[in-house]
Amino acid sequence: MAGKNALIVFAHQEKTSFNSALKDAAVESLKKTGWDVTVSDLYEMMFNPVLSRDDIIGNPKNPNHFNYAFETMEALEEGRLSKDIIAEQNKLRSADLVIFQFPLYWLGMPAIMKGWLERVFTQGFAYTLQNIYDNGLFKNKKALLSLTTGGSSTMYSPQGINGDINVMLWPLQMSLFVVYRVASFTFVDFKSYHHRYSGALKVHQIRLGQR
Repeated sequence: MAGKNALIVFAHQEKTSFNSALKDAAVESLKKTGWDVTVSDLYEMMFNPVLSRDDIIGNPKNPNHFNYAFETMEALEEGRLSKDIIAEQNKLRSADLVIFQFPLYWLGMPAIMKGWLERVFTQGFAYTLQNIYDNGLFKNKKALLSLTTGGSSTMYSPQGINGDINVMLWPLQMSLFVVYRVASFTFVDFKSYHHRYSGALKVHQIRLGQR
């Protein structure tokens, strides 16, 4: 896999967290197998997750009715997108693999990561109406979900109190499939792993080595 580039989009506010350890394990494992790795630590970056008119530079095409998808697409073509969006898009252009590392908050990804997706995956950059799914602009790249739940695996089974994890993550997986080939996600059951911390990290590294 020499010469391959990976981007890890990381969303956890605590550097001593298990999520942070999983991120570090991914960096170590990928580098050992020849990958170049970049990390976007969204909390450390204080990434702004809020969509607004400030995401474009200069006047909108229609100041009376701001259509975010259209205005950001036009701004992309004209070099008028916000600098923080451009910086993340440049990372994505270079990445053959994108790993989203996050804890499950209220049955979804943290708001800061959701906002990253909404601001960075602009129309014309990540997709067009003609280029989605199997014909997506990044169809030859992969995305991988790596997440922790803070609950047992039985809680996220089809009969579990929280419901089937596969159903829960389907909207996110489908959203990414608009752009990428979505690899199988790594589901880390924190409560069953926390007494075997190093073992869990080793399993995570082995899985990543198979990407």
